[in-house]
Amino acid sequence: MADEVILLDYWPSMFGMRARIALTEKGVPYEYREEDLRNKSPLLLKMNPIHKKIPVLIHNGKPVSESLIILQYIDEVWPGKSPLLPSDPYQRAQARFWADCIDKKVYDCGRKIWSTKGEEQEAAKKEFIEIFKVLESELGEKPYFGGESFGFVDVALIGFYSWFYAYETFGNFSIEAECPKFIAWAKRCMQRESVAKTLPDGKKVCELLGQMRKNLGIE
Repeated sequence: MADEVILLDYWPSMFGMRARIALTEKGVPYEYREEDLRNKSPLLLKMNPIHKKIPVLIHNGKPVSESLIILQYIDEVWPGKSPLLPSDPYQRAQARFWADCIDKKVYDCGRKIWSTKGEEQEAAKKEFIEIFKVLESELGEKPYFGGESFGFVDVALIGFYSWFYAYETFGNFSIEAECPKFIAWAKRCMQRESVAKTLPDGKKVCELLGQMRKNLGIE
């Protein structure tokens, strides 16, 4: 009997993109269910009663929540193709460290860039660039954060690339001018089918955030 795999998600979520990319890399068929976050489905509330957030991976009726945990679960359950985490314990620990850093640093700075203005936004832009320069240093001359292989940190980070157009539009700055090596990495990732078919158009994301800025009274 084939596995039943359902993903509860929302199209612009960089966290949900992680699960979509990983499942595609592994060749795992799944059913995608789009959530309305203003009117969450009974299934989402049942499967993630603590946080009530997407993404949620439902595997044979059992839920797995939190995107980085979902990535690790996918890698362990379907280990045969496109391994995400390295086999070496130290390298695996480092991958988890950088992915955690992305969640705690990159997301917060990006949110402040599109949802604020003035001095707060300028401070967020400065911190954003500093973080990506550190990430560039970690990438070094490798094609991917995982070395020669597209792996855990790459999957954790690439979804943010679809939000860059919005960050640049509302923040009035060029990420490529500041971090060209990072953009080269992102374009390399975009050549992968799993990434290209998953990431939404940046202008569509920008339109959504523009409306949210109006709702927040920023514009």
